[in-house]
Amino acid sequence: MSEIAAKYSPKEIESKWYRFWMENNFFHSEPNEKKPYTIVIPPPNVTGVLHMGHMLNNTIQDVLIRRARMLGFNACWIPGTDHASIATEAKVVNKLKGEGISKFDIGREKFLEHAWEWTHKHGGIILEQLKKLGCSCDWERTKFTLDDDLYNSVIKCFVDLYNRGYIYKGHKMINWDPEAKTNISDEEVIYKEQNGKLYYLRYKIVGEDNHIVVATTRPETIFGDTAVCINPDDERYSFLKGKKVIVPVAGKEVPVIEDKYVDPEFGTGVLKVTPAHDINDYHLGKRHNLKSIDIFNDDATLNEHGLHYQGKDRFTVRKEIVKELAETGLLEKEETYVNNIGTSERTGAVIEPKISVQWFLKMKDFAEPALKAIISGELNLYPEKFKNTYNHWLEGIYDWNISRQLWWGHRIPAYYYGNGGNDFVVAETAEEALRLALQKNPSITKETLRQEEDVLDTWFSSWLWPISVFNGINEPDNPEINYYYPTQDLVTAPEIIFFWVARMVMAGYAFRNEKPFSNVYFTGIVRDKQRRKMSKSLGNSPDPLNLIAQYGADGVRVGILLSSPAGNDLMFDEELLVQGRNFANKIWNSFRLVKSWEIEPSKPTTVENKEATIWIKNQIAKTVSQIDKDFEKYRISDALMSVYKLIWDDYCSWYLEAVKPPYGEKIDAKTYNETLSILENLLKLLHPYMPFISEEIWQNIKERKPEESLIIAFYPAFASFDEKIISDFEKAKEIITGVRNFRSEKGISPKEPVELIVRSEDKPANQATIIKLANISEITFNQDTDKPTHSFLIGKTEFTIPFSQAIDIEAEKTKIQEEIQYLQGFLKSINAKLSNDKFVNGAPEKVVTLEKKKQTDATEKIIILENKLKNL
Repeated sequence: MSEIAAKYSPKEIESKWYRFWMENNFFHSEPNEKKPYTIVIPPPNVTGVLHMGHMLNNTIQDVLIRRARMLGFNACWIPGTDHASIATEAKVVNKLKGEGISKFDIGREKFLEHAWEWTHKHGGIILEQLKKLGCSCDWERTKFTLDDDLYNSVIKCFVDLYNRGYIYKGHKMINWDPEAKTNISDEEVIYKEQNGKLYYLRYKIVGEDNHIVVATTRPETIFGDTAVCINPDDERYSFLKGKKVIVPVAGKEVPVIEDKYVDPEFGTGVLKVTPAHDINDYHLGKRHNLKSIDIFNDDATLNEHGLHYQGKDRFTVRKEIVKELAETGLLEKEETYVNNIGTSERTGAVIEPKISVQWFLKMKDFAEPALKAIISGELNLYPEKFKNTYNHWLEGIYDWNISRQLWWGHRIPAYYYGNGGNDFVVAETAEEALRLALQKNPSITKETLRQEEDVLDTWFSSWLWPISVFNGINEPDNPEINYYYPTQDLVTAPEIIFFWVARMVMAGYAFRNEKPFSNVYFTGIVRDKQRRKMSKSLGNSPDPLNLIAQYGADGVRVGILLSSPAGNDLMFDEELLVQGRNFANKIWNSFRLVKSWEIEPSKPTTVENKEATIWIKNQIAKTVSQIDKDFEKYRISDALMSVYKLIWDDYCSWYLEAVKPPYGEKIDAKTYNETLSILENLLKLLHPYMPFISEEIWQNIKERKPEESLIIAFYPAFASFDEKIISDFEKAKEIITGVRNFRSEKGISPKEPVELIVRSEDKPANQATIIKLANISEITFNQDTDKPTHSFLIGKTEFTIPFSQAIDIEAEKTKIQEEIQYLQGFLKSINAKLSNDKFVNGAPEKVVTLEKKKQTDATEKIIILENKLKNL
């Protein structure tokens, strides 16, 4: 056991103990006779780096897993990363673009080589960063969503769902991301309020010298117009029925149709119908058998339908076509207009509605058991407010668009054997696909069989995560899935409640007829002090690794949790990390103090040491009970605050002061050993939150074998406690504080003993502790004194300290008079309230009783203070 350093040095200690834990395989789990406790990590993007949200989320997970390990569970925390189709492919495309290479020039296979090279170079960095935070993941079980077994799980799942009739290929309107050049789901569209314009365009009526005015926010889409629509009940436009109009600039004739969908109050009451580029127009077009004209290329430039604007970006065209409309007299006016614009969650690009052939998964049947799980209480969400969000989405669920126009990901296992888009078979392998295709077309060969180019939505692999990490899709009855599944807790962010949480629940019931986890804990969003979401673009997001280097991992863990109430946004303040670091230093210095004491084996235990020891043991038992309750409700920050107060206030500030031997004296062996035992229990409570410093102190208390390490020590069990012992000591603390305040106010040295008179027959408990910590020469009861006195109240009991004439009596009298005046004013307001019949008869009985108690207490305190003034 090395000498205890004067200063706590997080960097060396953290690397030392993390290496020790890894070398001794403490994080690893295998099925055994113990009850499992399993968490699966929300897999971050494989090429991502640690940000503040990760710090919060993974600190909470590590707290849960470390506590479970100490409670005797077979704790297993599965780490891993997600291939992140859109984000990763975008990075690789940009890298190649910088080298003058297009992915279409080099083809799929070569592109995937570049993507894997990028992944191997940049991938997994975030997992190494999590080790710096102290995360005790089972690193031997690290998974990646494109690992062979996980890849095969996704393909097997797709084939199974297709064969069960749940997956189909359909022609629908989708959300097109022109930057990523893929479609995305509705959940991946972020709506942002923007200031735009409402343009009023003139559509000439065919065969007449007249026109109608149509309002639109997107004049660049007029090339896709295939009708204008009026409400049949709108008498203003009854003259238009059966007529045609000419689309401005495009110069083509389109019919006037009628539909009650049109709101007569919006714009002019006439709607331009562009079925290929608006979801509502799409449905309108289907009802009226209108043609759909897609006017955009995949990058949102206009195609040949855009006439002389072909090849130009949609927003450039908007500016130029407005100018052309004005010059040709076809722009009536324009107005400022605020609307919600759909943007891509991944790239930020403005989404373009687009009709496309995609693959879809029918969701209604899967939603029903996922809803029942919440309603029945089989699955719990914390905080509970998220139940409504979860239920609302599942109750209105629609088919899931699962295909993406990308190359990086799980390639859809559909194989085309003919020229038509519907001539395909679905199979797990190309060999099986060929066998099936030959049954449809005997002339097909392996060379002419073409696999679908699209890959699956990233979330289609993620929804299997709790099952696939244990190979439960490929081998549904293997020992690991049977032991570890269902998992216990999931810690994640509320913004992916639809993307991931609800879908995992659906997959759990779909493939194992069982929930994937029992509890979901939703963290809040990490924001700065101005309530802005932390982001690189705003420059308000500190580098987590720099914070760890500055404050230590334990300090950061404590700081981030102290500011994190369950499910509410976290207002990050670096001062809380300072508080976390100070807490670590406080614990370290208190340990050094204890280890500096010399022991006298034959010395008897003093009364004050017995009092303090009995109290702290009961206080610890009470705190353990409260912590257990907090964890049951996932109030993890509240549990930390209980540990914080127990160690800083109760242990350091009171217990150690009470048992500390006087200067130059030794401590008795029994108290010393009790103190170390108490410290060990405190370290057990602290370890899930501050693993490094707690292990360092634990190992320095005495020589220990690896199997005696704190990380696998047993967590303090619930024990009964005596509330009276605790409350008696609290009263003693108040008395001591009262005496100390008197010394401070009067400039009396703590070394100078004072006398204490208790104006009561009831003797306070813990007198030996009071005498020691308040430096009392003698405690007497109801004794008269000729000296001037200072008094203070604890409850209704008066405590009096006689003092010498050296103290400024006039100042003391002034202070008492001011206190009496304040209480008289307070009593006057209470009396006024209680003399008001409306208040007494109308207020709740509890409120009236409380006011009467205030009245009695104030009256008694005034009497005590008036007597005190007479004495002076």
